Amino acid sequence: MPSDQPETFRGLTYPYGRHANPTPGQPEEIAPGVYWTRFAMPMSLDHINIWLLEDGDGWTVVDTCLNLPDARATWEQLFSGFMGGKPVTRVICTHMHPDHVGLAGWLVEQFGCELWMTREEFLMCRAMVGDTGRKAPEVAIRFYHQAGYNEEQLQEYRDRFGGFGSAVYTLPDSYRRLVDRETLTIGDRYWQVIVGSGHSPEHACLYCPALKLLISGDQVLPKITPNVSVFPNEPHGDPLSEWLASSNRIRSILPDDLLVLPAHEAPFYGLHTRLTQIIESHKRDLSALYDHLSEPRRAVDCFPALFNRTLDGHNFGLATGETMAHLNCLLRRRQASCELDDNGVKWYRQLPEGAAFD
Repeated sequence: MPSDQPETFRGLTYPYGRHANPTPGQPEEIAPGVYWTRFAMPMSLDHINIWLLEDGDGWTVVDTCLNLPDARATWEQLFSGFMGGKPVTRVICTHMHPDHVGLAGWLVEQFGCELWMTREEFLMCRAMVGDTGRKAPEVAIRFYHQAGYNEEQLQEYRDRFGGFGSAVYTLPDSYRRLVDRETLTIGDRYWQVIVGSGHSPEHACLYCPALKLLISGDQVLPKITPNVSVFPNEPHGDPLSEWLASSNRIRSILPDDLLVLPAHEAPFYGLHTRLTQIIESHKRDLSALYDHLSEPRRAVDCFPALFNRTLDGHNFGLATGETMAHLNCLLRRRQASCELDDNGVKWYRQLPEGAAFD
């Protein structure tokens, strides 16, 4: 239940407290027919929020957790307990990342229901799962060499390549497409699909005007800012501009009085405040990176402008992608230039005339 004294922190209000955590197997009712449960994950981001929506004689599930034995056991406990033996009639995945889509195929297989996703998320997920067991392609090795990786770092990338599919149960061969601004009937209420981009290609949020709720997935999180990265398959992409445009758009089309149900951390009020914080944080990062490019830098030399911690392993790869997203944004705005040296490494520098970050 919401606290009698909601917690306010950094402009956001948490009706259940900032560190609220539903009891395992006993989802918390957020609104009529809307329940919050949390699944544990064995990683630094150690949980994901799952949303169970009563839907007539069954349940609509939003997001699924990683394909892990413990997660399947948690689902089995919910099926036989809280969910009352009623079937899952629809699985909605906000986007393609394994913590969201990992058990979608398993749930669809268990209940003979449909998977609902946006087209780009479904197709990109299938493509990335298809890399399982492949050697890292030469274009990817070249991408990270250009970013400034040494041979040891390139070998670590080779060793990790193809791991995406290990956390995703086999996806179904068909799906039901979600489209921006379409409405779904779930139970006796309608929900509208709100699509964003940047963290993933075509991320779907779900907005219920009657309940004043937004299931935001990773598009709006209360504390962390989701990773926005450039990857080797689209080395000239500009996902950061897409992310900023999406954040501005969501802020303009949705009301501010919604209870935001994020994929990680606790539900909160303050949608517009949080979107503004996200936008401003990236503007500051762009400005800091621009200043850092007062002398030529490789991508790996730019980490200190964006991150205040030591980076290694998986985080090193995420930091590279995020840094490339900021560099590509500066390039697109003609606020930086890029040159390839004789060793095939890219060097970036600021363009003096580019100093505005609108």
